[in-house]
Amino acid sequence: MKISSCSILLLLLNACGIYSFTGAAVEGKTINVHFIENRAANVVPSLSPTFTQKLQQKIASQTSLSQVNSDKTDYDLQAYISDYNISVASISGGDVSTSSKNRLTITVNVQFENRKNEKNNFTQSFSRFADFNPSQDIQSVENSLINSITDELSDDIFNKAFVNW
Repeated sequence: MKISSCSILLLLLNACGIYSFTGAAVEGKTINVHFIENRAANVVPSLSPTFTQKLQQKIASQTSLSQVNSDKTDYDLQAYISDYNISVASISGGDVSTSSKNRLTITVNVQFENRKNEKNNFTQSFSRFADFNPSQDIQSVENSLINSITDELSDDIFNKAFVNW
């Protein structure tokens, strides 16, 4: 009896749109995730559409929010990629001219507006990186690195917007 009562209560809470099993607190029904522009100096053509789609999919799969291209939504998320940087992550031995790991770092600036609860609005920069072997050509690993980094960035943005971690 207790188990069925708890199950019914959880289903009702989830149906109301206030709580989801992911821990997301969603009070509205609609969101506008704008196309994420690439304003970084290094332009990778696939980065903006890949990242935009991943973030939209993350929100759609973890909440009951509908993506609407309008100014009249409950949530509004605008972002742009501000940095796309390949650097040396570590050097080998005492030779400062030899890299043992290279690093791709992507930084995105996000402006999130919660029209149901303005105290949850934020403007914040998120940054993630992935290391790769310097013997690998960046073009051969770039798509894989971008996929990994944009997954992590999507999780970070989602958690800040809806889980409030």
